[in-house]
Amino acid sequence: MTRNYDVIIIGAGISGAAIAYEVSKKGFKTLNLDKLAAAGYGSTSNTCAIIRTHYSTLEGTAMAYDSYFYWKKWSNYIGKTDQMGLAKFYEVGVLVIKPRSFDFSKYLKLHDELNIPYEIWDPDTLLKKMPHFVDDSFYPPKRPEDPSFVELQEKKINSTVIFFPRGGYINDATLSVHNIQWAAQSRGAKFLFNTEVTEIRKAGGRVIGVTLKDGRQFNAPVVVNAAGPHSFIINRLAGIEGKMKIKTRALRHEVHFVPSPVEFSYEKRGMVVSDGDAGGYHRPEVGNLILVGSEDPACDKLEWIDDPDNFNRDVTTEQWKAQVYRLAKRIPTLPIPGKPKGIVDLYDVTADWIPIYDKSDLPGFYLAIGTSGNQYKNGPVIGQILSEIIFACENGHDHDRVPVQIKLRNIDFTLNTGILSRNREIIKGSTFSVLG
Repeated sequence: MTRNYDVIIIGAGISGAAIAYEVSKKGFKTLNLDKLAAAGYGSTSNTCAIIRTHYSTLEGTAMAYDSYFYWKKWSNYIGKTDQMGLAKFYEVGVLVIKPRSFDFSKYLKLHDELNIPYEIWDPDTLLKKMPHFVDDSFYPPKRPEDPSFVELQEKKINSTVIFFPRGGYINDATLSVHNIQWAAQSRGAKFLFNTEVTEIRKAGGRVIGVTLKDGRQFNAPVVVNAAGPHSFIINRLAGIEGKMKIKTRALRHEVHFVPSPVEFSYEKRGMVVSDGDAGGYHRPEVGNLILVGSEDPACDKLEWIDDPDNFNRDVTTEQWKAQVYRLAKRIPTLPIPGKPKGIVDLYDVTADWIPIYDKSDLPGFYLAIGTSGNQYKNGPVIGQILSEIIFACENGHDHDRVPVQIKLRNIDFTLNTGILSRNREIIKGSTFSVLG
């Protein structure tokens, strides 16, 4: 195998694969390295793969909306038929329920500015569309061990229930990454699996390549950190972590599965629901199941992980009860199995839950990190952003002084990538949660 490349990408999840695809389109010889057995086998494999547009910043909303069109016309983006078939976008829409105290006007203003359609539902419309719901307000969310958890609710949700028709979910996140890998390989990209990077090699004040655990060395003037929950480890290998204002950490998260209520088939009629009033989200899952996740309400303790190769991968009864029982308050007829069922993985998050797509203080070393939890949907745009930042910087552009401006391909919007800088101030308008 040739050991000299133009760009080495550490990681082969949705971000790493998309970067390889976009960079290889520019004629660069790329190599993705991943410690797992195949593309998309890391945290991407356990993403909820929700496609939505409501974000806390204009830039985040624009990226998500631009990405929506890639998923909508996935075969056009891939440009080549994958032998394993193509991932499918279920455009069922996204319903957002917020507590009475929440001001949704900012989100609607952002959608108006970008001409993203939405509908405002009153409680009657909500119950007509989702007859298995109750319109009680459960804010602030609580845990089942809280004595007040079982108290009857006297408050109702307010009229701020928003339905975003341009949203839904992808049926198979791992397959979607394989699709991008397949497309990248058709452009000459190479992927190497079951390999662990143990050294970021430098010379002359810039990166020159990587060394693997088995001693092999690969050379490239550009290396991209797209290592997901391992991103902070790779940054330490590169010696740059201490030079960044915004850093990343690994966060353990669980999602769970329960059957659909008898009177309402999620497989046939379900949609993605972000229920901030109850502290969770859910969507349809294969087999007429419901996938249930947490929006990190204040009552849920965050579990930060120091070693992303060593953490509890088993569903815990306590968190299963918290997430499922909160959903059962919204859906009183929800069947609750006797045995917990779900998946556990890690998020790669920043202090403000907004990603870093940037260069670094080590010339030739680039960052696509802090992405887990809310950036899967932006995979195609992430590829475009990194490819254009790399191309600009390697041709002498001072990205720190004048952030690269990127014209998105599917909507009329030019993205100022400064908001995604490693040296930005914490974005106070963020949700500081999985919602981004």
